[in-house]
Amino acid sequence: MAPLGEGSDDPVLPDLPRGPLHAARARASFPWKELALFWEGPDMLRFKKNIFSALENDPLFAHPPGSLSLEKYRELNFLRCKRVFEYDFLRVEDLLGNPLRVLALIQCLGMYDWSLATKFFLHTLTFGSAIYSSGSERHFKYLPKIFNMEIFGCFALTEVSHGSNTKAMRTTAHYDPTTEELIIHSPDFEAAKFWVGNLGKTATHAVVFAQLYTPGGQCHGLHPFVVQIRDPKTLLPMPGVMVGDIGRKLGQNGLDNGFAMFHKVRIPRQDLLNRSGDITPEGTYVTHVKDARQHFSESLGSLSSGRVAIAGMSVVNLKLAVSIALRFSATRRQFGPTDEEEVPVLEYPMQQWRLLPYLAAAYALDHFSKSLFLDLVELQQGLLGKDRSARQAELGREIHALASAGKPLASWTAQRGIQECREACGGHGYLAMNRLGDLRDDNDPNCTYEGDNNVLLQQTSNYLLGLLVRRDQDGARIESPLKTVDFLEAYPNLLGHGFEASSPEDCLDSSVPLAAYEWLVCYLLRESYQKLNQEKQSGSNDFEARNNCQVYCCRPLALAFLELTVVRRFHEHVHQPDVPPPLRAVLGRLSALYALWSLNQHTALLYRGGYFSGEQAGKTVENAILALCAQLKDDAVALVDVIAPPDSILNSPIGRADGELYKNLWSAVLQQSKVLERASWWSEFSANKPVLGSLKSKL
Repeated sequence: MAPLGEGSDDPVLPDLPRGPLHAARARASFPWKELALFWEGPDMLRFKKNIFSALENDPLFAHPPGSLSLEKYRELNFLRCKRVFEYDFLRVEDLLGNPLRVLALIQCLGMYDWSLATKFFLHTLTFGSAIYSSGSERHFKYLPKIFNMEIFGCFALTEVSHGSNTKAMRTTAHYDPTTEELIIHSPDFEAAKFWVGNLGKTATHAVVFAQLYTPGGQCHGLHPFVVQIRDPKTLLPMPGVMVGDIGRKLGQNGLDNGFAMFHKVRIPRQDLLNRSGDITPEGTYVTHVKDARQHFSESLGSLSSGRVAIAGMSVVNLKLAVSIALRFSATRRQFGPTDEEEVPVLEYPMQQWRLLPYLAAAYALDHFSKSLFLDLVELQQGLLGKDRSARQAELGREIHALASAGKPLASWTAQRGIQECREACGGHGYLAMNRLGDLRDDNDPNCTYEGDNNVLLQQTSNYLLGLLVRRDQDGARIESPLKTVDFLEAYPNLLGHGFEASSPEDCLDSSVPLAAYEWLVCYLLRESYQKLNQEKQSGSNDFEARNNCQVYCCRPLALAFLELTVVRRFHEHVHQPDVPPPLRAVLGRLSALYALWSLNQHTALLYRGGYFSGEQAGKTVENAILALCAQLKDDAVALVDVIAPPDSILNSPIGRADGELYKNLWSAVLQQSKVLERASWWSEFSANKPVLGSLKSKL
């Protein structure tokens, strides 16, 4: 293993530059390099350093001063994506042999620019993984072409008129047995594939989802097909394909999102991705899947991969935002006990309360997203090994439920956190060069694509309600492969418990909010179950009944369940025996702060259900949150050092590691400004004497 710090020409963890932040680092209760080693491991630290070093030293990745035109940005983004492949950071064998490297590469690229990361991710993982996991050996010919960029791919599911309701997609694929071809067709503009990343300018091939029809007119539901969109040599559209760019977006404008319509485009029968269903040359549909719902979930299995990845992407945005805001807060001085003495704004309890819970959330959600990614890898390995066991099916349902709530929790937490960080940096946070605005805009689509957050939460609550129904009807135990629901076996007895902490000190371990969360999920499960039955008894059909249960029952149920899962996994991780002794206290505080801060958002429910009683319970939790913030204040800068990328990647003058806040800001302003130059439009405007004269006369 390479050295972590001193004594090497190329240390994995180089010493940070001295400056105003040095004093804040010196106050930390733990060695930040030891935490980085524990959190990432030496191999991952070296892998990330190699990526960052390549980007830092390559002129193609230099940040241009000012803004680029849309066309230039997309051209540069494609060239950068091509260069990433040339560096060969990720080998094909890493996809299964070292899967966390896949996630790390996407996240390192995202720390630099999400347009680049998303372009790479959509081509390599979304397009490539869809072919690998939904196809068979006959489709593996595409994989080397993906990694050498002989073709460039995208994932075409969403249509103009349908997004979340995937079953209602209207693109069709009719099989013609006389030519052994499938005819891909868009009946009208509402059925055009839309919002597809990489499709606007660069994709040559797409995994297109369409309703499969066999001779005789029988529809077999949504299936994926490999369809060529453009000629790889000319990038001109293939016959029958109308393709274009949908234009400028609120963020990620280096990514070319596009649309496509198909007019009776013929593709070989073999380009049906056939893991869950196939067509014989004569036109007979064959499948090993007996249940229509299982077929649908297998066809869209790659969506869980996307949702897990988006949760991790959201966490990266939160890491970047808190890194900028906390370094700023540790060096920005305002007010003080006397007029002559100003103190860093991080010393104020209000600033601590605004920012430190989001720092704790970044750590908790980072661990959760990585662990869920490894769970997903286990599931996919089972699918590739043709595991048809009951455990494998149950694992798929559990991961689907976790991913469906994990993406909403992570993306919403990041969105709120980035905004809080922006405001906590005052006017400097509003300056575009400090990057918080870009982070907010680039994170925004995480709340929408791969499933609208509020719609996704219904998948999780349906999973939980289904467990209760099975127990009541069949006497089945409530348990799951990942054990996220095993505590529900004690339902409804858990509802008899109450809050027992009598002082803030009692709450400083995350086991206390863990117990409260278990009660809360049981309470919301009971409320949702009763509400659903009441709706049905009053005459509502199943569709109406479920819709009427969402706002105050099923939605909070899904979020509370996922928060409990995050809290439990983080608690177990930081309390395991192999945590180095110098790290135990700070990690324990982070775990307790995230748990209490998240739980505190459900105070009204805890009182309404009777878990809290009397005003002291709520005050105890609030005082514990403030106490933990005060205890973590001196550790904040060192905690940021563990998760922040190098300055050239973070690309924020107010978030640089040396803490030379005003020097860095002034240097950046001068670099992009022409201080002594008059505005270019002034001479033309001032030459227009009649206009100036008329304005003066009116004034």
